[in-house]
Amino acid sequence: MDGEVVSTMTKTVEFLFDFGSPTSFLAYKQLPKITARHGARIMWTPILLGGVFKATGNTSPAMVPAKARYMNGDLARFAKRYGVVLNFNSHFPVNTLPLMRGAVAYQATPLFDIYVNAMFDAMWAHTRNLNDQNEITHVLKDIRIDPSDFLTRIERADVKEKLKANTEGAVARGVFGAPTFFVNGEMFFGQDRLDFVEEHLLP
Repeated sequence: MDGEVVSTMTKTVEFLFDFGSPTSFLAYKQLPKITARHGARIMWTPILLGGVFKATGNTSPAMVPAKARYMNGDLARFAKRYGVVLNFNSHFPVNTLPLMRGAVAYQATPLFDIYVNAMFDAMWAHTRNLNDQNEITHVLKDIRIDPSDFLTRIERADVKEKLKANTEGAVARGVFGAPTFFVNGEMFFGQDRLDFVEEHLLP
């Protein structure tokens, strides 16, 4: 109708993630289904979890033996519920700095989705040693990303600064771990809070 303003705004879920987080992996496997159900889009925000921990005084649950044992069992329960293959990576902890720079570097390209899927699966489904550049190279070749292009991209100053800015910006907003989600300004932490994420996408 003449004069009628039609809103084209799309609901958004911002997803702050690090490949080194198994709970980010589980969230990654579920979030696209949730957003698809509600006509929402995902805003991907790669962060460096180690940087978040350092800035907030937080630590990985794996560093607390009793918590690690409980969490491993809990992760297995969620993986079974979701129908997702999740295997604990014996090479953990992994220095994800180059991997997360890669996520930033490919974010504005058609390779981003392929890259993110491959790195998450390599870490938590196939348990590859992503501390080893040779292993990263194998993963990249499997998805037809030139390893030399990857190495060039992750050394770019703008890529380094963007990951740093993402991480510092997350901390400034109260983020203390991954995965973290923002929906309509509301923050939710942990893949076990996806039900609240979905509730906030309801009309």
